[in-house]
Amino acid sequence: MAYGWEGEKVRLVPLDKERHLPNAIAWLNDPEVTGWMLVGDTPIARLAEEEFFERAMRGDPAEVTFAVETLAGEHIGFAGLHHIDYRHGVAMTGSVIGRKDLWGKGFGTDLARTRTRYAFEVLGLRMLLSEALADNEASIRMLKGCGYGEVGRIPRRYFKRGAYRDAILFALEK
Repeated sequence: MAYGWEGEKVRLVPLDKERHLPNAIAWLNDPEVTGWMLVGDTPIARLAEEEFFERAMRGDPAEVTFAVETLAGEHIGFAGLHHIDYRHGVAMTGSVIGRKDLWGKGFGTDLARTRTRYAFEVLGLRMLLSEALADNEASIRMLKGCGYGEVGRIPRRYFKRGAYRDAILFALEK
């Protein structure tokens, strides 16, 4: 790999404020992109996102955030491992493909597989957890396609776009 962690369609690369911040602000303020995310119901200001980037780029052992690029170097989204617990070998995952023209074309699945390989082979984790709103069919399909299994459901867990929505918890073991 010349740069980043490479899958079949995507490369997970370190955040670069200059390259990736403008897209983050645009995507996180796009109601269609954030329709099933737990962010996006209030405006994300440039300063707040700059502060997030600064923290993420400084590094935190419990958080790993990547920008997602195509193999040609086009920025298309973000992926992360959150609340990393090295003692127990577990982390939460999250991702977004901000480029709507690429939805449904396998980029999310490839980023999840690449992120999983990184988590298991590089960080030495043994289990990844992820959560999806029950109506988020695309994320559920992606998680199941990557081998995650449903392990629980929390009724009416989150208020999103005018209704309380169930959260489904998924797990993937090494």
